[in-house]
Amino acid sequence: MPAPALSLHRLRKTFGDVVAVNDLDLEVLPGECFGLLGPNGAGKTTTIEICEGLTAPDAGEVLVLGQQWGKGGAALRQRLGISLQETQFSEKLTVAETLQLFRSFYHRPRPLDDVLGAVQLGEKRNGRVGQLSGGQKQRLALACALVADPELFFLDEPTTGLDPQSRRQLWELIEEVKRAGRTVVITTHYMEEAERLCDRVAIVDHGQVIALGRPRDLVASLGAQHIIEFSVGEDQPSSRPADQPSLTDAELLPLPGALSIRRREDSYLLESAQAHRTVPALLALLGARGIPLAQLRTHSATLEDVFVHLTGRTLRDG
Repeated sequence: MPAPALSLHRLRKTFGDVVAVNDLDLEVLPGECFGLLGPNGAGKTTTIEICEGLTAPDAGEVLVLGQQWGKGGAALRQRLGISLQETQFSEKLTVAETLQLFRSFYHRPRPLDDVLGAVQLGEKRNGRVGQLSGGQKQRLALACALVADPELFFLDEPTTGLDPQSRRQLWELIEEVKRAGRTVVITTHYMEEAERLCDRVAIVDHGQVIALGRPRDLVASLGAQHIIEFSVGEDQPSSRPADQPSLTDAELLPLPGALSIRRREDSYLLESAQAHRTVPALLALLGARGIPLAQLRTHSATLEDVFVHLTGRTLRDG
């Protein structure tokens, strides 16, 4: 096995009484796209800032491309590309001037035209940054990470706040970086982003890794092929005592194909290995109980469902 591009051992960081990173262990292999997934406040950004040398850990060991930040940090920065969660550019500079500024930070930067072409900003080279759209600014931020032609990229929430088209454009750029054999570490709370881009992911919650592996393997670990989400209306008054819930686990779990049941606010989430059998049986149960169906949706299991299964919360809950 090649030496890890990134290795974290018992990493810990606190801010007052808040434990942001809690004895976290991770390894990222050369050439892979590795995702740190979790809700806001899970410790993703703090972890990646420690890896970037922007924040010092309270305890633990960090090896970036085999080096520690306290030894030869200036040389190490020449080998990294960093796109922060939010990058503030001078809005009066042009795109080309901004990239020339970032190119001046590196000993052997990539040619300007190559970088502009890679992020599809050639037509905007003389346009001022303040006139760019949100998606174009995110591509400029990625371009600033590309100018060093780095071995290792850190991308912190690179598509947050973008419209679907701009998000897909950023995905294509990141896939180009992957095809070039570079190592990418990306933080996100968009599950479709992680499933498309990442070779492996670590799901982080409260500063700890709660699941680690390839996206398809983590989804398969649920044992559920489908998630059936449904809500019901008020059942007939005579059908149950006032203090009895509309539907109980004892009624739902015996349904054909059903694996587990969770409640979220006013809806039910039923994991199923055989949705084609579970849904008809569910409808029959509701009909027999006189409970009207208010809403029904089904979808294939995703990393979001893995997180909900492990924590009982959605990634948007924070």
